Amino acid sequence: MTRVLIANGPNLGRLGSREPEKYGSTAYAELVTLAHEWGGELALDVDVRQTDDESELVAWMHAAVDEGVQVVLNPAAFTHYSYALRDACAMVTAAGLLLVEVHLTNPHAREDFRHTSVISGVATGTIAGFGVDSYRLALSAIATRLG
Repeated sequence: MTRVLIANGPNLGRLGSREPEKYGSTAYAELVTLAHEWGGELALDVDVRQTDDESELVAWMHAAVDEGVQVVLNPAAFTHYSYALRDACAMVTAAGLLLVEVHLTNPHAREDFRHTSVISGVATGTIAGFGVDSYRLALSAIATRLG
């Protein structure tokens, strides 16, 4: 089975209770369950993690490179300014691994500061605006690409 890390950045552990009108009512624990189900349907071994710590997220990208793990990344607020995370993500794709950037909302339909992603330029692709289905679509893209 192909291993996929779903890495979630700051505040995503509050999913379901944080601004449900924007981010939906699905709780983080439900997202984890759904991701495992979707992964299983696609013959992907999914590991879902969340951290509010930028350095931990960077370390996870390094480990993905070292272990040959494909990545689905919701960088959350780090999307807009974390060059450290961007550089770590560049190592993932430079290693020939897939990295799909996901967002629950469409950043381009929100505040101006959210329109810039420092991650997109090094990601394999970006999926945004489909709520938790963004993760399902990202897993499907990985499974299709690795076909």
